[in-house]
Amino acid sequence: MKTDNAVQSVPFGGRRQSLIEDARKERAGGAGGPPSPGPHGDHPGFETKDERVVLNVVVALSNEKNSGFFKTGKIFETFEAKLLHVESRPARKGKNSPGPGDLEFFIRCEVHGADLDVFINSLRKVADDIRTFPEEKVPWFPRKIKELDRCKLLITKFDPNVDKEHPGFSDPEYRKRRALLSDLAFSYKQGDPLPTVEYTTEEVATWREVYSTLRSIYPSMACRQFLDALQQLERECGYGDDRIPQLREVSAFLKEKTGFQLRPAVGLLSARDFLASLAFRVFQCTQYIRHASTPMHSPEPDCCHELLGHVPMLADKEFAEFSQEIGLASLGASDEDIEKLSTLYWFTLEFGLCKQNGALKAYGAGLLSSFGELVYALSNEPECRPFEPEQTSVQPYQDQTYQPVYFVSESFEDATVKMRKFSAKINRPFSVRYDPFTCSVEVLDQPEKIQHTLGQMKEDLRVLHTALEKLA
Repeated sequence: MKTDNAVQSVPFGGRRQSLIEDARKERAGGAGGPPSPGPHGDHPGFETKDERVVLNVVVALSNEKNSGFFKTGKIFETFEAKLLHVESRPARKGKNSPGPGDLEFFIRCEVHGADLDVFINSLRKVADDIRTFPEEKVPWFPRKIKELDRCKLLITKFDPNVDKEHPGFSDPEYRKRRALLSDLAFSYKQGDPLPTVEYTTEEVATWREVYSTLRSIYPSMACRQFLDALQQLERECGYGDDRIPQLREVSAFLKEKTGFQLRPAVGLLSARDFLASLAFRVFQCTQYIRHASTPMHSPEPDCCHELLGHVPMLADKEFAEFSQEIGLASLGASDEDIEKLSTLYWFTLEFGLCKQNGALKAYGAGLLSSFGELVYALSNEPECRPFEPEQTSVQPYQDQTYQPVYFVSESFEDATVKMRKFSAKINRPFSVRYDPFTCSVEVLDQPEKIQHTLGQMKEDLRVLHTALEKLA
């Protein structure tokens, strides 16, 4: 194959849409961002509720000053502070070593914003020590898989009904067809049977051209995991050039292989909503197909991109774990971190390369569903760098031509380890853990929850220990 000719034979129309761009728009909009300095003197960033302030305060009281406890209570009463949560614990060692029986009280309360400075100064007069900090503002995120029904924020700028440059903009029949398929996705609720689509002759012809063209170069360019899964999909789910696979049968296949499942999507979702779905091992998948006039290019994700690019890789256990790790890291993250995670997603799940038997192979869906860029990425033209999340997450991306830089993972296991280290540095006041039995996310923000999780891990270790003893 002459690489240069192959690259030039398929002109690049510009992707224009990406999770990174969506994340930047969310960040610019300020949704879910960190608290900004407020008007409360030396105490910026406290959350307000109808001109009241949510305040976390730790008050240290000496055992020798029993009156301090009652005076503290009187201050709360005087300022009409509403107690939301109270905990007591032995006082921590500080400048003034605590005596036996000295206590600290963690108090979460609401006070009038105008009284905040005087309220805190009054507490300082009766307490041995006082520390205050604002209530963390964490963006909403789903904790149960059924709450993904709320993760439907659609980016419509490049919809064929809006974008005049979309190939289907001037085709009323195509737009009518898209509206029909959109209704199926909009009405879907988690747990419902996945909708089936009776594809038209023209749609199948478009799929055939894409499938046959890409299938011819996969053996020499796609990674081993992709090729193995694609062969299974051809045997078990009817993958081929004569029909477009149905989400229902493909989802059942993935569920059995890695626990991932598909969910019908209307179109391009916001970065935060899309990444949140990955945390539950759910992949938002479109059912419409690109316009027949441009079979080798689509300005938005379609079923060719999803079913050919993403699905085979999601059938690999290590890759599925890596994908979920990005999703879990996004839950409750700031807009700035969502942008970084979206960039990581772009350069891995969409345009990632890996090493196998000394050669570069593609595993990113954006490559595996694009003949031109797949050939280009594995040529000598672009720069290839090792995948390091800290550097990759801030790498500028290119959406008007092919990427000048691609990132190479040594293995999916190695990429997952690096991703976990990166996720641990994300600034959020808790960690999360996915429970596959209840398909829910547990927020580990209290010692009791962590202790419960450790108990479950001990049981798992006991089972493994017993298994090793039987093999010895």
